[in-house]
Amino acid sequence: MMYRFHPSVTWEDEYPKQGKIVKEIRKLWHRYGLEHKTKFHTKVTKVYKDEEGLWIVNDPSNGRFHGVLPAIGTCGAPYMPHFRGQENFNGEIVHSSELDGKIAQGKKVVVIGGGASAIEALEWAADTDANGIKLLARSEKWIIPRNIFIDTILSCNIFGYETSFSWIPETILRWFFYRDLKEISPSTDHGLYTDTPMVDNETFRLIRSGKAEWLRGDIIEVLENSVVFNHRRSGVPQGGSGQPKVVEADFIVMATGYERPSLSFLPKEVFAAPYAPPSWYLQVFPTQHPSICCNNCTYISGIGSVGNWHIGMYTRLLLVFLLDPLATPNTWWMQRWVDLISILKSKAPTAALDFFTYPELISWFIFAVAINPFRWKWAFFVLFGLQLSSIEQDEKLSNGGVLT
Repeated sequence: MMYRFHPSVTWEDEYPKQGKIVKEIRKLWHRYGLEHKTKFHTKVTKVYKDEEGLWIVNDPSNGRFHGVLPAIGTCGAPYMPHFRGQENFNGEIVHSSELDGKIAQGKKVVVIGGGASAIEALEWAADTDANGIKLLARSEKWIIPRNIFIDTILSCNIFGYETSFSWIPETILRWFFYRDLKEISPSTDHGLYTDTPMVDNETFRLIRSGKAEWLRGDIIEVLENSVVFNHRRSGVPQGGSGQPKVVEADFIVMATGYERPSLSFLPKEVFAAPYAPPSWYLQVFPTQHPSICCNNCTYISGIGSVGNWHIGMYTRLLLVFLLDPLATPNTWWMQRWVDLISILKSKAPTAALDFFTYPELISWFIFAVAINPFRWKWAFFVLFGLQLSSIEQDEKLSNGGVLT
């Protein structure tokens, strides 16, 4: 349910496949007549304003627009680092995004990476009956249970950063979730509220059953039938001292993530320090241009932030800014909001807007609506998607209409 992108979308499976997702997108696309308003195979190279203050995409032939909503996400082309000697590897090396149709039956699989893609690759290898799975992770990331009640509690850190009380949930996770696997839990220097945790139950089951092994360290070299790995203990930084280890491999999965899509087509002023992304108003509105909403493009890390609520709230807030000049923030106020968050999170181990929790995000929306009386009438629309009769009456008055 938390992955729905429209109220009419329903999923039969917990993890819908690509075909089902595309099917739902096409249904919405046709329902709202978007086939006549969509232009494919168009690379956006620049977005700028004309003399009337309207946005132009590439050139005037594409039209003029009151608002711009970049929705390029955070994952672009697969990222494939090169390791010394990998051209001599006798087996197959594939990126985790290319596993559809691949079979690892009877093979010794090495997964390189320690994020969500690595966990998916590990589970894929187990499902296809691999003969041993080694996950080689360079960084330290928390794994939390796939339990909506527990995950909601963990995300209820409204401060949005690592506090002096964060050791409590971290200790509970080590004792009751990691248990005998405490060695692979992040060190005390890497808190739960500093990076996006992975939500999974299957990984620990596979490790405890002996089907998989999780190793922390750095890749040294790829040989013909193995990977040479510097095995580090918990707390030792990347590139630090460790014990060289040779890991046999027939199949290597590069779960190394994706390159981040570029927002370079936006006006240059939106990248000026200290208000460069993600240090924007509510994280997605450039402080110079409230008519631009980079929905889900500036996100770096968070907890409990995989959902659909904020996508709609951001979009509706953009509509409010376009429809109601009195509700639209100016540059000075948007920058003061960024400054306020920076002050409130000055003790955070990360930059103020590099990490947030979902309750913190919702509090931003509530604050943004409450701070400006001219936004009060829009509150239920922004937060819940409900349009009240008072808004319709205001629109009639502004257009010279007569109320009945």
